[in-house]
Amino acid sequence: MTLVLTSIYYHVDNFCKDFEKYLTEKSIGFEKTKRGRKSKMTMSEIMTIMIYFHHSRMRTFKDYYNMMVKGLMRKDFNNLVSYNRFVELMKECMLPIYIFSTCCLGRITGISFIDSMPLAVCHNLRIYSNKVFKGLATRGKSSTGWFYGFKLHLIINEYGEIISFTITPGNVDDRNNKVMDHLTKNIFGKLFGDRGYISKSLFEHLYSKGIRLFTKIKKNMKNIFLNFEDKLLLNKRGLIESVNEKLQSACQVKHSRHRSVLNFFVNVLSGLVAYAFLDKKPTIVKFVNYRLDQS
Repeated sequence: MTLVLTSIYYHVDNFCKDFEKYLTEKSIGFEKTKRGRKSKMTMSEIMTIMIYFHHSRMRTFKDYYNMMVKGLMRKDFNNLVSYNRFVELMKECMLPIYIFSTCCLGRITGISFIDSMPLAVCHNLRIYSNKVFKGLATRGKSSTGWFYGFKLHLIINEYGEIISFTITPGNVDDRNNKVMDHLTKNIFGKLFGDRGYISKSLFEHLYSKGIRLFTKIKKNMKNIFLNFEDKLLLNKRGLIESVNEKLQSACQVKHSRHRSVLNFFVNVLSGLVAYAFLDKKPTIVKFVNYRLDQS
């Protein structure tokens, strides 16, 4: 626990120093004094506690903060505040944790896998009584059924590292060109997806950008000849399903207990950052290299 916590704090603290220095230099008329209470905790401490929650295996943030942070971890943080005050401070970390999450992205190798994950904000029977996400969340449909909330779109490499992500309302199509342009901004090479990404216009759009999209075909479609390497990688598209499962179970990016829009996004982003700090990620590198050597 100490090694992971120290590693997270080390990287977060270095980022926060550069981030605050940048704000001070670039802000016009930057005022050192602001109205309201000044927090005793630093931004790096707040972000570290938020990120480490997704490594704690505790199901609720309140129990994690009151029992673990203010108990076992009190010696690591000297200026802890009350739980209610900490929840207020979390909202102020929205921008820095988003920028930090983009700094934790993996390497682009030319082999990528794409998928989306539903992020339901409440049960379907409570859609009309949910007022927190009114006007933001929408109804969408995934392979497991209808939901009310958002979608987390991911692209990973063969090492299981997240290399691109975005969050959209639940009713946005996975094949939406604007979403795909954002996700594949720096991507090149081969991109493997499920049947939900079958689209001639999308294939041509990505191909014009130097990206070749591979998907399994439907029953009413003609078979397409693929070489051994492409067929092997397409059969291993389930790698991203393992990453999604890891994000849901270990990193807890998905739950329906949010009472604030900003804290919802902060929770998702801190979960993505926590995933980047996992020692063991799902990977197919050894398998692919072995099969290619045998061929």
